[in-house]
Amino acid sequence: MSDLFQSDPDPSPKAQAMRPLADRVRPSELKDVIGQQHLLGPEGSLRLMLDAGALSSLIFWGPPGVGKTTLARLLARETDFHFEQISAIFSGVAELRKTFDAAKLRRKAGQGTLLFVDEIHRFNKAQQDSFLPLMEDGTILLVGATTENPSFEINSAVLSRAQVLTLNRLSEDDLRALLARAERELARDLALPEETQAALIAMADGDGRAMLNLIEQVAAWPDHAGVSAATLSARLQRRAAQYDKSGDGHYNLISALHKSIRGSDPDAALYWFSRMLEGGEDPRFLARRLTRMAFEDIALADPQAQQVCLAAWQSYERLGSPEGELALANAVIYLALAPKSNAAYVAYKAARKLAAQTGSLAPPKHILNAPTKLMKEQGYGAGYAYDHDAEDGFSGQNYFPDTITRPSFYEPVERGFERDLGKRVAYFAKLRRDRNRDE
Repeated sequence: MSDLFQSDPDPSPKAQAMRPLADRVRPSELKDVIGQQHLLGPEGSLRLMLDAGALSSLIFWGPPGVGKTTLARLLARETDFHFEQISAIFSGVAELRKTFDAAKLRRKAGQGTLLFVDEIHRFNKAQQDSFLPLMEDGTILLVGATTENPSFEINSAVLSRAQVLTLNRLSEDDLRALLARAERELARDLALPEETQAALIAMADGDGRAMLNLIEQVAAWPDHAGVSAATLSARLQRRAAQYDKSGDGHYNLISALHKSIRGSDPDAALYWFSRMLEGGEDPRFLARRLTRMAFEDIALADPQAQQVCLAAWQSYERLGSPEGELALANAVIYLALAPKSNAAYVAYKAARKLAAQTGSLAPPKHILNAPTKLMKEQGYGAGYAYDHDAEDGFSGQNYFPDTITRPSFYEPVERGFERDLGKRVAYFAKLRRDRNRDE
């Protein structure tokens, strides 16, 4: 059996020095893992599974650089399983078949296989389904890793046979502990001032692998001791924010922006708006979503909000980037501080629901036009009351199908312009009751 980490068991000093720092400080025992204590602590779900000897197939869901691969390797060591790693990016049907055949041979020899599949969400449905028979008969213990939401990217059949464990981005304390471990491995104190350490941690942005790569670069500088935060920022590129315009992060951040605006918090709304721009989001997408928010969460409580969004959108198209983003930022602030109402949205959804349930009912005949003699004989238009003929411009007649009891969809709130609309709704409702009572 090959070594778990598939490396030279007794590497020469030169070979050891050539290994990346991230590989050299990789822990060899679970107790040495930095972070993820919600899984590995005394009451952590992963720790409890191991203590009970009941490790099941797993899906590790989390951002890059938080230890998914390391945990999979250490689980194989803890359970004395053979560790096999494949990547969904580079593996196809032929590679999967070879991997499965080897796992079957090991099983016959009395050894289990922990199959770690990196980027498992990149396998198509058929490829993911190919794991199922081997998971069920115990040939493999599947550990998949993904940065995408498993609910959308992993087949339900695989999910039903595996437990999803969420891994968190590393905290500032975790990254400081990683810095200390790196200094021990390097056998020297980098002597970075506190401000410089804080800047280094901010650059890593919760990614342990990125942190170690940055440390390795700093350690190579002949003048690293005492280097200032400004010098650090000038020499190193800040790690790009974790943001996938087509992935889970995209929807998480637009949800955060939407809910901040709905919650009337302009500062939080501007923060999430800026986060999306920093991540490379298309401002036109943001303009479209802001306009949607104006109709969904503000609507008739402040009809001007819709015009503000459309004007900001048009201004962006004329100004372009980066000037045009300021127009959208103005819209963000306006929406956050506008009076809120979803009454129109609720009314619309209720009307759509009733329309779907009663889609074949005809309108009442008195509101139908009668351009032919036959239609007049059928009663089309008979009894129609022309509203402008009424003294107050309101007839109070029924416009719903005859078999429907009149519903009430729109219930204005007592905020903003809808307070006035509520008075109008109440006024017409009273007139309607009075007219129908007189009849």
